[in-house]
Amino acid sequence: MDDALVRAGRALRAVLLVVLALLFLIPFYLLVRNGLSSEQDITSPSWTLFPTEVRWGNVRELFDDPSVPFARSLLNSALIALATTLGTLLLASLAGYGLARIPYRHANKVFYGILGTLLVPAAVTFVPSFVLVSTLGWISTLRGLIVPTLFSAFACFVFRQYFLGFPRELEDAAQVDGLGYWRTYWLVVVPNARPVFAAVGTIVFLGAWNSFLWPLVIGQDQSAWTVQVALSSFTTAQVVRLHELFIAAAVSILPLLLVFLCFQRWIVAGVERSGID
Repeated sequence: MDDALVRAGRALRAVLLVVLALLFLIPFYLLVRNGLSSEQDITSPSWTLFPTEVRWGNVRELFDDPSVPFARSLLNSALIALATTLGTLLLASLAGYGLARIPYRHANKVFYGILGTLLVPAAVTFVPSFVLVSTLGWISTLRGLIVPTLFSAFACFVFRQYFLGFPRELEDAAQVDGLGYWRTYWLVVVPNARPVFAAVGTIVFLGAWNSFLWPLVIGQDQSAWTVQVALSSFTTAQVVRLHELFIAAAVSILPLLLVFLCFQRWIVAGVERSGID
């Protein structure tokens, strides 16, 4: 009887997981289905599971569209997201390690000051940041899109909390071998903290890739557009190009899926160790 209940519970759990997985995949199916359809199929009142004609030419049309440099936008987003992720990981991890390990009587005050910036709405700092970037002549440049977003108080908080629980024995052994804080950080701490780096890096990469308002204001020339700005250009007051919008959205999420698949194991481990919700 107990074995039957266990098997029934496992079967029910499997069915539930399959149903949830299908529900999760519905938006992706709609993106691909509508992206490979004609405008008539998308707006047709009679819904069909598959389009009447699969139009693979929509992909070529997307990248050949002279009004939207989508390929350049993808490249810009990749460069911005990668640079922002690497810069944030470097700065936030160094700050977190310093606050957690280097003796300094004002360390807690600095830490609370950093946490206090999380309470400031982004809208409050948006105009001063724009004025500063404009004064430096960084409008429509990658520097203007990347540099103001490099430091993250949230990432600093996560690294600081993680390093507080980092085994001191490893650092003590490094100091016995004559390593200072800098070399201990690079040679001991970083190699043993890959899960939290992967978890924080993925969050930062997703945020940088999906950022819209700042790239919209700073990237005023088409050459500086990101993929999110390019997506918005398919919907205007005059026309809405639905098939290009859907196929562009489907293409734009592929890098995010690749990042998650490549770092999935480390992301899960990092979330478990750092306590990210």
